Amino acid sequence: MRAGIKRLIDIATVFFGAVILSPLFLLVALMVRFSLGSPVLFCQVRPGLDGKPFTIYKFRTMKDLWDAEGKPLSDEERLTGVGRFLRATSLDELPGLWNVLKGEMSLVGPRPLLMEYLERYTPEQARRHEVKPGITGWAQVNGRNAIDWEEKFALDAGQRQSRLKYNGDKEFR
Repeated sequence: MRAGIKRLIDIATVFFGAVILSPLFLLVALMVRFSLGSPVLFCQVRPGLDGKPFTIYKFRTMKDLWDAEGKPLSDEERLTGVGRFLRATSLDELPGLWNVLKGEMSLVGPRPLLMEYLERYTPEQARRHEVKPGITGWAQVNGRNAIDWEEKFALDAGQRQSRLKYNGDKEFR
């Protein structure tokens, strides 16, 4: 029953949000197209509910640049100014609303990591796959990149409430 209500809220919010955010979608798509070229979207397979693979959609934030040996350059070297802005504002996540409509993600849930990490999870960390992944989650609300991986996993698995306090200096304690 609760899952059904959450799903209805997700769908209603995405439909309402899509109407309001459609000009922003277009603006971001044009920014990506003119700064990075095609494709505008970044697609990658990630683990969803019960670890089942699905394709996540995001706006592209990096250039395809390779070294002389054919290996991609570091993320920092490939990330563009537009990409930094999109990531800082989370606008790169907007296409993930399609994943929510498809039922692969929810608006709120643990952020889906890479498939290659599945085998590395402890049983407690793997609990994050007991629910649909989300566009945003408890770990993002409670520190995002300012907290370590252990804290993120604990928050994603619902092991405890955040102990973090914002001290006003862009630091969490």
